[in-house]
Amino acid sequence: MSKIKHPKLLLCLLPVFGMFNCQNVLSADNQQVNWPYVNTQLKRDPGVEKQIDKLLETMTIEQKVAQMIQPEIGYLTVEQMKKYGFGSYLNGGNTAPYGNKRADQATWLKYADEMYLASMDSTIDGIAIPTVWGTDAMHGHSNVYGATLFPHNIGLGAARDGDLIKRIGQATAKEVSATGIEWSFAPTVAVVRDDRWGRTYESYSEDPDLVKYYAGNMVTGIQGDIGADFLKGSNRIATAKHFVGDGGTERGIDRGNTLIDEKGLRDIHSPGYFSAINEGVQSVMASFNSWNGKRVHGDKHLLTDVLKNQLGFDGFVVSDWNAHKFVEGCDLEQCAQAINAGVDVIMVPEHFEAFYHNTVEQVKAGVIPQSRIDDAVRRFLRAKIRWGVFTKGKPSSRPESQYPQWLGAPEHRELAREAVRKSLVLLKNNNNLLPINPASHILVAGKGANAINMQAGGWSVSWQGTDNTNSDFLNATSIFSGLQSSVLKAGGEISLSESGEYKTKPDVAIVVIGEEPYAEWFGDIERLEFQPETKQALKLLRKLKADNIPVVTVFLSGRPLWVNKELNASDAFVAAWLPGSEGQGVADVLLTDQQGNAQFDFVGKLSFSWPKYDEQFNLNRGDANYDPLFAYGYGLTYQDSINMSALSEKTTPRKNVKSNAQPLFVRSLAKNLTWKLTDSTTAHVLTTGSSATSGDKKSLLMQSVNLSYQEDARQFSWPSQFANATLSLSYLKPELLDSKFNNAYLELKLRLDKAPEQDTKLQLMCNESNCLRSIKFSSLNKVMSDKRWHTLAIPLNCNDGDVSAEITDVLRITSRNLRLAIADVTLTKKPDNNASKLSCAN
Repeated sequence: MSKIKHPKLLLCLLPVFGMFNCQNVLSADNQQVNWPYVNTQLKRDPGVEKQIDKLLETMTIEQKVAQMIQPEIGYLTVEQMKKYGFGSYLNGGNTAPYGNKRADQATWLKYADEMYLASMDSTIDGIAIPTVWGTDAMHGHSNVYGATLFPHNIGLGAARDGDLIKRIGQATAKEVSATGIEWSFAPTVAVVRDDRWGRTYESYSEDPDLVKYYAGNMVTGIQGDIGADFLKGSNRIATAKHFVGDGGTERGIDRGNTLIDEKGLRDIHSPGYFSAINEGVQSVMASFNSWNGKRVHGDKHLLTDVLKNQLGFDGFVVSDWNAHKFVEGCDLEQCAQAINAGVDVIMVPEHFEAFYHNTVEQVKAGVIPQSRIDDAVRRFLRAKIRWGVFTKGKPSSRPESQYPQWLGAPEHRELAREAVRKSLVLLKNNNNLLPINPASHILVAGKGANAINMQAGGWSVSWQGTDNTNSDFLNATSIFSGLQSSVLKAGGEISLSESGEYKTKPDVAIVVIGEEPYAEWFGDIERLEFQPETKQALKLLRKLKADNIPVVTVFLSGRPLWVNKELNASDAFVAAWLPGSEGQGVADVLLTDQQGNAQFDFVGKLSFSWPKYDEQFNLNRGDANYDPLFAYGYGLTYQDSINMSALSEKTTPRKNVKSNAQPLFVRSLAKNLTWKLTDSTTAHVLTTGSSATSGDKKSLLMQSVNLSYQEDARQFSWPSQFANATLSLSYLKPELLDSKFNNAYLELKLRLDKAPEQDTKLQLMCNESNCLRSIKFSSLNKVMSDKRWHTLAIPLNCNDGDVSAEITDVLRITSRNLRLAIADVTLTKKPDNNASKLSCAN
């Protein structure tokens, strides 16, 4: 790929230039950019268009709006589907039918039937249009217990095999079809520019050309080939996501701001959409991120002028999970701006009823033009009819649903095993240590050796993948199990010790280390160094090296990380990425056959550049000062005889952390802290996530809102009609207040959206019987009467109460009829200069 330079944009990023200048530069460039028309193959069927015309003529505004609303199964009931006839619904990464994480194929199919039949019941809503079910089939049908988990996209990118990608798409579509689901939210076609992003592993490459090559192949795998088996049989509706620029946000912050001119947006971040649209992708998901400060979900230029008009996309645009609420002027329950911008189907997991009614009223009031509604519904119906939703009957009656054995099928697992073999990249192989004869005495060590959740990563049975054990992966094979099977067949000796212990000195150690599972938002990191705090893996490698044991490191990660120290402590080093459910594929490449011949050579080549220095956050092929440790396209084979010299282990000096401050909730919760929601009738609810409700599902609601970053604040709502409920920022294990903060402040940002009852108090540093501070909200009205964010610094030395025992709650609010937002909670000895310092009289 040729170098792409943006000299005007670089000037924008220099401090000497103001934001006004930058916006002018970007706007000027935007006006000059033309996008290619790429919908060259898929032609509209006049018969389908006439069918849509007839439907639209008979549909009411209410029925049309219902087609545009997408609830989530954790909140949607069969009765609600009967009442409204929603056009689609989804299951999130943490949701399965009837709340059963290990639901089998028949259970998924049963749920699909119930929703289908409810949507076809016209007794209440007056119309029978089949609904469709959407799911995040990210690397296989990955939310489903027992499904085949293929390597995540970053590993597939290393394989450089378009036919493999198409076959994976076909296999995934079969497994999705076996559960009765019609629509897959895949492929992700992001082009990642900063590897700190927590979704880096969802990207095939930093190179737009490779992403473009793969996107079209995956779409044809899922949907079928135009003119042949397009949307027939087991083929499903595919989704190219997230349009556009999701991989280019500042500092790799998920859902953040992508600063780039329109030419760069087109040339770097969009090629995957060019091939996907050319292959007839029916759905495009809008992106959470902003582009030069404007939310993409509310950007008519991008969603309508570019995507639909210039590129020629004639499918439908679906929003991301509650992403509409971030558009200016919108909230969870209404967003005319997103619909007017070009979003056709709105993903509203919880608040779908309110959103439905508000949208109907907005159409009737002229806020949303009737023509925009008709266009949105036409686009969605076009895709549904192309797929055959009116002719295929209920899910369990479809031919493709008669094959429960497709879920985790042996042939699919073999395909995944092939993909693992092709995805592995050999970075180091001093003295040609690899391949290993399986007749050897092999020690397998490291936390990832027998941990399928680590090799699967996020979007695997659960959203973040953090709460899974090996038993959650039916028929899957860990890396140790794969090695063990081959070694025992060859008559060798193999043992497993996570900590590297052994009784008899082994001939070689295979150490599997890597990142813990994560997914979007929670996977964002600030540093590229692997395990910068604990260095547990490095200690293990050095321990084995000190014992003069040859060490092969298998590195599990969702991105390239700075691992110079670990490389130095290894004789061989393999980037295995996140290989999925088939750990046997690793053994296939690392071990010889019983005659000592390599079974499979390494063929994987880096699709992401590997950092030489720990601060190389933006390291991409074509950069002006490109200086990687391993360049894009690097990867050794068994024919190479290259001994790597010792690498520099120098790290960038860490920024001094102020000893007079202790962050408690700044973007995310500090260790040992949780939000606790307590109502009067049920057990309290603990959450470290971004949204929750009290146990009774009504008295206290929590959702994420924005302050400086995406979802770096939390809003809490106490509806007026219910009894008092309590919000607490609580310690999971009670702690003593550090003595250096006895005369300090609790600083927090607070936004009062709805004033509470007169006697409501903000209590700080509490145990079971007492609180160090207790402040009436009525004393804060002068500070917070404008519904804006305010920084409060609350002194802790006012002797409101004696807290000599361990603290259970940092803050506590008991109320009803209140709505407020909280961010940036910190213990500090020196408050911010802009903070409003409260006195002890407050």
